[in-house]
Amino acid sequence: MARVLELLFLNQEGKQVSITLDDPIEPADLEAILQVMNKVIEKNVYTSSGGDFVSIKGARITERAVEVIELPAH
Repeated sequence: MARVLELLFLNQEGKQVSITLDDPIEPADLEAILQVMNKVIEKNVYTSSGGDFVSIKGARITERAVEVIELPAH
């Protein structure tokens, strides 16, 4: 199963936006995550259709399972 770190922000419209990072270092370093998230907001690194990222909503590590479906060649 693939594990990802999701950094959750709110944009100028108050809608949630996220940045997803593959293969996070565990255990998660709260201070490092907060530093990066604050820097993303401070430097306007990303924007969304609802405007700039303006505040931190949270962070989470999630697991997802991927199952490849083999299709016959055409």
